[in-house]
Amino acid sequence: MKHSIKKIFKNLSLFLISATIFAAFGVLAAIDHTNSYIKLDNLSNQKKIISSITNLPKENLEISLIQLNGKTTQLINDIDKLRSLYEYSFTEKLLLLNSEEYFGDLDKLNSLTKTFNNKAIDYYNNKYGDIELKESELKQSIVLLNEHINSIIFKAVTYNQATFSIHKKVTYFAFIIILLASIWYRKRLNAIYKDLEFLNNANLKRYDVFSEEADAISLRIKRKPVVAENPAMLDAVTGISNLKGMMNSYAEKKGMKDNNFTAVTVFEVDNFSKTNKVYSLEFTQTILKKIAFSISLHQQVTDVIARTEYNQFTIIFSRSNKEQLFKEVDAIRQSISELKLSSPELGEITITLSGGYVIKPNNVSLEESIRQAKKVLKHAQNSGGNIISQIKDLAHSEL
Repeated sequence: MKHSIKKIFKNLSLFLISATIFAAFGVLAAIDHTNSYIKLDNLSNQKKIISSITNLPKENLEISLIQLNGKTTQLINDIDKLRSLYEYSFTEKLLLLNSEEYFGDLDKLNSLTKTFNNKAIDYYNNKYGDIELKESELKQSIVLLNEHINSIIFKAVTYNQATFSIHKKVTYFAFIIILLASIWYRKRLNAIYKDLEFLNNANLKRYDVFSEEADAISLRIKRKPVVAENPAMLDAVTGISNLKGMMNSYAEKKGMKDNNFTAVTVFEVDNFSKTNKVYSLEFTQTILKKIAFSISLHQQVTDVIARTEYNQFTIIFSRSNKEQLFKEVDAIRQSISELKLSSPELGEITITLSGGYVIKPNNVSLEESIRQAKKVLKHAQNSGGNIISQIKDLAHSEL
């Protein structure tokens, strides 16, 4: 059973997208992991601040109160930071669904912190009241606040264990999938490469083709002899295809250009025919060879060029853009008109071409397109020569 390269590369594209998704999950896991450390560090820092507040000196109340105000403000800010961190705790938010519990704990922490702040301010501002009572209330507030922070830390550790378990399972699964897929695609890409080597090596006699596309190309290559190797399909003077060779080459190559525009152009050398033999036979052949060589410089793999009559050349070009197609054909005409040849009879001469250019639709035969091109060619010759006419030019002249 042959495998489709197109399908393999389509699946490979999906595999790469999947691998990217797994990599993105790894990034999210790293963010979760970092946030968990920041969260625990934040809670630990709050406990340190609470402890430091109880140790403020009472000898200089003004300085102590300034420090107290700064530390209590920092406690509230740290709680706000914990709220912001949750926005990036993707696993907890999306999989553990603990947002209600988490924000409930923070609301309680905020309330206990404000109570503690008020008790601390009362304690340090107290000059004439019951100091022991104020100190007792402050210590009770500290106990409740620390217990709640410890509770949040314990829950954070529990959440971390749950998220780590999820991350671990996804990571193992991703590793196994990516490893197996990499081995699978490596084998197929190696098989495709061997197909390409087989197509490039004519001496390789026996080979079990892996892909459908390589098999089709191989059959197409073996179906017919190469035109360039068959003298019956070549023009004896110029070495390019003759009419028969052109038809065979076009039949072989037309499947290679289904998505492109195909143009058929018939060129005829101006003032140059069997009945108008101005030059010697040897110089005539030199001219034809020069023209054929100039045209061949523009030939691509999918193109066909041929000398189809005594003074006519037919070219079949395939390109992705109509405008570029006509420009390239006209560039051939211009390059030939710039050739300088010296005739023994007339000295230096200039060779010009007239052309009939048509775009060949897929539902129109090559013979019909050539017939239309020759009709358009007559219009170019009647217009003075050394130009390329198109169907639209012929239509305008008939109005």
